[in-house]
This record gives sequence, structure tokens and C-alpha cells, in this order.
Amino acid sequence: MNVPGSNVARHLRIAATERPDDPATKSPVAVHPTVEAKHETRTFRQLDQESDAAAAHLARAGLAAGDRVLLAVRPGHDLIVGMFALLKLGAVPVAIDPGMGWSAFLDCVRRSRPTALVGVRAAALLSRLPFTAFGTLRTRVTVGGSAWRRALATTPAATPRPLAEVSPDTLAAILFTSGSTGAPKGVCYTHGMFDAQIELVRTTYDIRPGETDMAMLPLFALFNPALGTTTVTPLLDPSKPLAADPAPLVAALRAEKVTCSFGSPAIWGKIADHCEARGLKLPDLRRLLIAGAPVSGELLAKLRVIAPHCVAHTPYGATECLPVTTITADELLGEFRQRALRGHGTCVGRPVSGVEIRVIRETDGAIATLADAAPCAPGEIGEIIATGPSVTREYDGLPEATRAAKIADGTRVWHRMGDLGSLDAEGRLFFFGRRVEKVRTADGDLPTESVEPAFRQHPQVFRCALIGLGVAPSQVPALVVEPRAGAFPTDDAARARFIAELRDVAKTCPLAERVKHIVFQRALPVDVRHNAKIHRLQLAKEWSPRLAR
Repeated sequence: MNVPGSNVARHLRIAATERPDDPATKSPVAVHPTVEAKHETRTFRQLDQESDAAAAHLARAGLAAGDRVLLAVRPGHDLIVGMFALLKLGAVPVAIDPGMGWSAFLDCVRRSRPTALVGVRAAALLSRLPFTAFGTLRTRVTVGGSAWRRALATTPAATPRPLAEVSPDTLAAILFTSGSTGAPKGVCYTHGMFDAQIELVRTTYDIRPGETDMAMLPLFALFNPALGTTTVTPLLDPSKPLAADPAPLVAALRAEKVTCSFGSPAIWGKIADHCEARGLKLPDLRRLLIAGAPVSGELLAKLRVIAPHCVAHTPYGATECLPVTTITADELLGEFRQRALRGHGTCVGRPVSGVEIRVIRETDGAIATLADAAPCAPGEIGEIIATGPSVTREYDGLPEATRAAKIADGTRVWHRMGDLGSLDAEGRLFFFGRRVEKVRTADGDLPTESVEPAFRQHPQVFRCALIGLGVAPSQVPALVVEPRAGAFPTDDAARARFIAELRDVAKTCPLAERVKHIVFQRALPVDVRHNAKIHRLQLAKEWSPRLAR
């Protein structure tokens, strides 16, 4: 069956035609006391038919092409159905992390100006509260209720529903950033950008139809229908992934013979620890993508043992452009591991096909054109920028943020990643942390990833953060350590012993000597999306007055 046009939903239609009876989604229905996972399966034909029926249901409710629709659906089959139904209509889904906090969530809704809400009953009820952010809503469609179930159970039409006609430049969706180092921003994705991203993921990681994927981040599961792979929905709360019980996750990985998975270092650290403690293996796992924060060598080494047939990749990118570069665990655990421990940054690999990266001299203001950006020499630390067909061009309703983050280059646009890095002579990128989080001292700047890896290698460190006390450019470097469970020092002697061990293990890095204070905190503040990106600026505000006293 020929499916013409540029609508990204055509990829599901193609999968339904070429692999109609293959499983498309597997949704958890029960977890046995022995942690045996059971799932309900829908085929690609059923998924395509149900999203057609959902599109018809939404159209009857008044939704049309171009409408901005706040999508508030729990991860799993209904989310995939809802997303593809909206894409088929030509409507624009607006996806916002539910765990970012009520005030930030309302601000995102206000700026995105949705005219409709497609969500679970609780979301529909909340949207009727007297907040101005919901004032633009004209239509509400409840997902999961009786009307929704009746619509999806409708006898399929004799012919598939026509897809809305769009161009590659038509707005397809607005996806919000996590806001880990600032206010969340709506990223505008076109149908053409989604197409490019799907192809990049497919070719970079050699993902093939018939594989089984369990994405620990809901939005990444939306790639699967377009890739012809089965989606297994994990049992976790996407707003609190680190609170997830690893037992049912491991049970599902094993029972459904999952071959591919995406997740943050935080969630995969829990899975690895669970498997290690119980002697469990993940023999069917072939590909693992870990992103969202730097990945420790210790975690990669554990994954080698629990998933002996798996190749672990650590892609680098952002909501605005993903993926940008990638590297395998084998590469990372070789010479680059030692370079990271010596303070030379964490290697994040070479750019993926079609993406170009550069490192430029740091500039605080906007950079109008690429000609205004000064390139760094190989090995010189500067600001990372990237361009390519999957790189987004603007933020929604934030012209100043767009000017600050984008650089014009003829018909191309470069995105300023907001990160520090360097390129070696072979074109490999080394990551040094966020620009705004580097510590600026009288003796020079200290990027976070030039110091933290040396301390992270201590076996009792769960994570740690380099922060600057006081005011730049005369900050005092300090390290805040979150110990592993059961390792928090409870008295002065234990604290002194732990600090001495940290100092000793960090001797691999000369820059570590510049850290003046080492303190301990039971839980570091992290982002809601990955539970892995540390809020270092918040830590600096909290610890500066405490250590000053």
C-alpha cells in the first residue's frame, strides 16, 4: 500500500500494512507476587485502526488541523493512540512533563495557548479550575472513559482514514524541555524534523522491525510504531522515575524478551543494582541507550555483566536536537575513561550522520550569524553548537529565547546546546558540563565535568555536584556528595574518613585539588524527566550561606 505525503503518522500506516499481525504495544495488566509480568497485546493493524477511530472521535468533538491540543495521557497504549490520532488529524499535540510542579506547568500551558485538551479524567477536571492558563480551552475529550472506549471499539472502516495533508515544514508537535537549568521551553517540531529524527535513530542504532523496546521515558516510546518495533510499557511513574520498583521492570524485560531500551543513568543504575544483588541477567537485551546525564564507568561495567549480549550507547543531545553524537560503552571504558578521570572531559563520541557540530568561543549574548561565532582550536574548551535536519529552529512564543539559542547560517540554523565541550583532532566531542554551572574562581574556570568524574569513581558515591560558593568570578569550589544508601556519614569521624577517601581517589585529577569544601547531602535535587540532571545552581544557593557560617 502506498502512503504518500509528509504526515509523520504515515509510518504507522506503513507498519500496519507491512506487519499487520505483529505486536505493536504490550501494556502491563498484572504483576504476580513472584514478580511475573503479564501484558495485553495490540497489533499494528489494531493500533492503526484504533488511532483512526480516535481521530474520528476527536473530529466529532470539534478538533481540526492546526489546533493546539494539550495531551495529558498516562504512558502506554492510550498515549500512543492519542498522539497518532492527533497527528493524523493534523492537530498539534502539546506535551508537558507532569512532574515539573504546578506553577511551572501552568506557565507552560499559558504560553502554548491550547484550544483543546485530550487527557485522562483527572486532567479534564483540573483544567476546569479557575486558572487563566486554561482560558483558551474550548474542547475537552476524556481518554479512558466510556465514550473513548466505545469510539476505539467501533467497527473499523473499509478503508483507512486519510491522513491530514501537511508539508515537511508544518508544525507537528510542541515538546517542552525539562527546565533543568531554567524555565521549561516549548520546542517546535515539524513533520519533517520528526521524519529526520526517526531516520537518524533507525540508521544510527540499526533498529529493525520486529524488535521489542521498553522505553523508560514515555515520549521515546512514540518512535516505536514508526520504527516497526513493539512497545512494552514499563511500570513506573514518569514524574518520579527514580521511585520506581526495579523488580517489575526487570520482570518485564525478561518476560517479554526486550531487545532495546532507553533510560536515564538513574533508572538503569537501579535496574543494574537489582540484577547484581539477585544474580539476574538480561540475556535478550541487545541495545541500550542511556542519556539525560553523564554515565559513570561503574554503571557501564555493571551493565556488561548483567546484559552480556548488549551494546550500550550513550547518545548526547537535547530536546531541541536529538541525537547529536553517540558513543558505545566499549569506547567509553577504554582510553576515554582514563582521560575523564584526569579532568579532560567525558567523551560523547562523533556526530551522527547528517549532524554537524562545532565548538565556539563562549559568548554571553545572542549570536546573529555563524560568521559572528569564533571557532575554538582542537582541544580548546568552548560552547557546543549543532546543526542538521533534526535540529529544531525555534521555541514556541519565546522570540528572545529563540534569538539567544539559535544561530543563522543561510538556510540552516545552528542550536547552541548550552554545554561546554572540546573537539579532538579526530572530530570526537568531549563534554564538560553546562555553561551556566561552571565554577568561576579567581584562579580560572572549573567546568563541572572536569572534576566530578574523579570523585564519582568512589564506590560509595551515588552522585556528586561541583558548585561555586559566593559570587563569580571569585567563587570557591565545593563538592556536594550524595552517598549510596547506607553510606551516609553519621558523625565527624566518619565524615572525615569519607572526605579523606574522596581526596585520595580523586588524585587522578589535578583539578580536584582546587575543591575547597566537601559536604554531604542525603538527596541532591534533580530534574523530573530523568531524575539524573542535578540542579547545581540551586545547590549553590543553599550551601553558600551555610558554609559561610
